[in-house]
Amino acid sequence: MSGSSSGTGGDKTEAKTRAEAPKERTDAVERLTAAGRENSAATVMFHSAVAARQGLSATESKTLDLLERGGPLTAKELAARTELAPASVTGLVDRLEGKGFVRRVKHPTDKRRVLIEIRREKLADLAAVFEDWKREVDELCEEFTVAELETVIRFFQGATERQRRATARLAE
Repeated sequence: MSGSSSGTGGDKTEAKTRAEAPKERTDAVERLTAAGRENSAATVMFHSAVAARQGLSATESKTLDLLERGGPLTAKELAARTELAPASVTGLVDRLEGKGFVRRVKHPTDKRRVLIEIRREKLADLAAVFEDWKREVDELCEEFTVAELETVIRFFQGATERQRRATARLAE
């Protein structure tokens, strides 16, 4: 976006964008906030439906997502990433292990530590659900330029970091 001017008025457009009327900006931020809330609600409902399909709670499902993306974790690491109390994590892991989704394994270099490891074979039937969702997202992404997608990525990264900080403050 910035620096993309080739003498065709790009600098003027960029300056105009920065100097937009406060009302326009306020309205855009309000619409963005409303769209974000709608997306958040839709995301929660989607993940609740996915979890229900597997007989899991939303917390159990998101914990599996963390383990799938982050690899095996200790209970302490899982507590830090989920912002759950250690006792709650123990119960959570017990439930997931009882349902066959995770197993406890010895740490490869420190036999005193135990890792919580996902059992990928148990998640195989969810692949079709997420492939359908991925197709939907891929279709949506076709409507945007690479530069627009980069802006959306930057927004999501910033929003995610701020939400993590807000979550940490709530846990204090």
